[in-house]
Amino acid sequence: MKREGLSRVFMAAAMFIFGTLAPFVRNINVSSGELALYRAILASLLVGGFLVVTRQKLPIKSIKKEITLLFISGIAMGVNWIFLFEAYNYTTVSVATLSYYFAPVIVMVVCPLLFKEKLSAKQIFCFAMSTVGLVLITGFTGGGKKDLLGIAFGLAAAMFYAVVMLLNKCIKGVTGLHRTFVQFLAAIVTLIPYVICTSGFNLGGLNKIGVMSLLVVGLVHTGITYCMYFSALKDLSGQKVAILSYIDPLVAVLVSVTVLSESITPLQIVGGLLILGFTLISELPVKKKS
Repeated sequence: MKREGLSRVFMAAAMFIFGTLAPFVRNINVSSGELALYRAILASLLVGGFLVVTRQKLPIKSIKKEITLLFISGIAMGVNWIFLFEAYNYTTVSVATLSYYFAPVIVMVVCPLLFKEKLSAKQIFCFAMSTVGLVLITGFTGGGKKDLLGIAFGLAAAMFYAVVMLLNKCIKGVTGLHRTFVQFLAAIVTLIPYVICTSGFNLGGLNKIGVMSLLVVGLVHTGITYCMYFSALKDLSGQKVAILSYIDPLVAVLVSVTVLSESITPLQIVGGLLILGFTLISELPVKKKS
């Protein structure tokens, strides 16, 4: 019981840290692709070091069997970060985050098509209400085309995050930090040529605040937080993980309004509650009557 309690603390802390990502990203004056690359490099160094210190050997044989799915999911992870960082550039953090959290809804709809899972009446209703929430967010931005572009980037990030989630359902032989470590490496291999062909490398142009923010994003928000997340994940039920996961968007919205002084309309708040609330309801099991 004590171990489960500690795992809940780790999971809650990880979600809280994820929710504070945006202000640090705003301080890093490089392209979204370059930032995603540095994030993957720093996180892979930290996670790799953690695996070495804890003497967790990579399951090479299992990785070879799953290498295609691991590589594709790593690419999707890197692209997902790029779109999310772009969303922060064009709209408020709260709107970008709430758009991004449409990813579980996408997974809920796609799973029956890919895995022949039956879509229940409850899930159909939750999808419809989450979609209403998305319409409320997109229809009342008040910032014109720039905000709509930010929402589009947020939804694109959600789509690629959904791809990561779906591919991870197919990867059976490699789990936890081993899987994520390989995905980080795949993201690095993919992002290096992308950055070379687009923005190039501009790390030298960062000021002290930018460098410190980059280290925080790569080491804390990604490396340390992923270690905490996967350390807690094995001791918690899916229901508890689902509930604790909603700390992330709630903290992100609070940070957007209080720290960054960004506005959010009442209808957008309602829209966000619809997305998060009905996505959570869809993930909770139905109690059977005795």
